[in-house]
Amino acid sequence: MNDRPDGHERLPFFVYGTLRPGEANHAWALRGRTAAEQPATVQGALLYDGPGYPYAVRGPADAAVHGHLVTPAEDVYDEVLAVLDRLEGYTPGAPHNDYDRVRCAAVLPDGTSVPAWVYLAAEPLAGRLRAAGTPIPGGDWLATDRRAAGPVGPGVAANEGRAFAAATATATVQEGL
Repeated sequence: MNDRPDGHERLPFFVYGTLRPGEANHAWALRGRTAAEQPATVQGALLYDGPGYPYAVRGPADAAVHGHLVTPAEDVYDEVLAVLDRLEGYTPGAPHNDYDRVRCAAVLPDGTSVPAWVYLAAEPLAGRLRAAGTPIPGGDWLATDRRAAGPVGPGVAANEGRAFAAATATATVQEGL
């Protein structure tokens, strides 16, 4: 992907929780807007249990988080970036973000390393998670029983997801009448 005119790289996104294919937030935020979705891992990060979704934080080099590398379709990249930033409670340069969007190396199953964006828990939340959070063994949220039934997230877009899901359900019911 090309760089954006504002100097920000147009990278794919490494997702590890509700944005993974088949999960609650993927359904409304990403489905139909991606050019590729591939299993991947990120080294040097730990995964912690959250309220219906996980948090990734920087960790030791031998730690890994499992997820997917999601590449937005070129024509909707900026829209997807805005939706994901809102969902994750991230505003560039804001002092009280829920997450920070940082550049990482996502590793594909064949060993290829791909630069990507990942949302990591921002400080001081990351420090609280390290001190008293519940780690997710193996770094794979899909292997837990804590998966979300509906759209969730700390940011504004979680409400958009609920509204989208409700509108979709209403339209589906009305079509069936």
